[in-house]
Amino acid sequence: MKLPAFALIFAAILAAPWVTPEASAQSLPGTTDHYFITSDNVRLHYDEAGPKSAPTIIFVPGWTIPAWIFAPQIRAFSAHYHVIAFDPRAQGASQIAPGGYNQDRRGQDIGDLITHLGISKVTIIGWSLGVLDTLAYIHNSGDSHIAALVLVDNSVGDNPPPAPLGQHHHYPTEHAAFMRAFIPGMFQTHQSPAYLNRLINACLRVPADDARLLLAYPVPRTYWREALFSTSVPVLYIVRPHLTGQAQNLAIDRPNSQTALFPKAGHALFVDEPAKFNALVMNFIKTKVLSR
Repeated sequence: MKLPAFALIFAAILAAPWVTPEASAQSLPGTTDHYFITSDNVRLHYDEAGPKSAPTIIFVPGWTIPAWIFAPQIRAFSAHYHVIAFDPRAQGASQIAPGGYNQDRRGQDIGDLITHLGISKVTIIGWSLGVLDTLAYIHNSGDSHIAALVLVDNSVGDNPPPAPLGQHHHYPTEHAAFMRAFIPGMFQTHQSPAYLNRLINACLRVPADDARLLLAYPVPRTYWREALFSTSVPVLYIVRPHLTGQAQNLAIDRPNSQTALFPKAGHALFVDEPAKFNALVMNFIKTKVLSR
């Protein structure tokens, strides 16, 4: 059965005009801006922090979101790890490409980033749509460069499937208004108006037609499960209660998988509960990656 990617991410979708066609990189304190050119000639951005000699962690954000949303993680992890915060095409400070808003190209973008970095093994932390893009990379390119995976709050194609979307099956007509409601809804903790406005404006930079394509990857939900089960690398699956069933089945059916539940957090659970998230992931890397 085919389900569009939006059914795996959240129960709402969007349409309408886009704003701010270009964005300049704004490095987070302690990071440096970098760009690379993909194999289809698109200029993509990433922030880098931490010692280059340390194990590398790549953060891949969700639908339309800039990588700087991982600021609490970049600050914490860069003390011990080489951290890369990646802006997928059209997101953050990356180029708004004329095409490539599908699982194959987005997965290849991650592969092109790893090639550009010249690093043999990386741990990828993918959140929301970043989970699917990471699994698409593995589906098409294998796991030879993967040390471990941290997959955050999205379906991985296991059972039970996501709940039907019901009345939210159609894009709202006013994109900006939708985003002003959707973005604050990702958090259970208070976020300042300045932070939310900055995040909303960054998300609105992604053209609406391209954002729509990102929520409609034309593959069956089994595609994601097959990709995940094709690799034996350590996996940490962090979810909210709506994905408890998939987490339980993954822990039973796939060796070398660890799961964790964030029952009181919003979709951006690593922002809502950064100390809990950071400690969980650091312990996972220490025990499952550094000990190998």
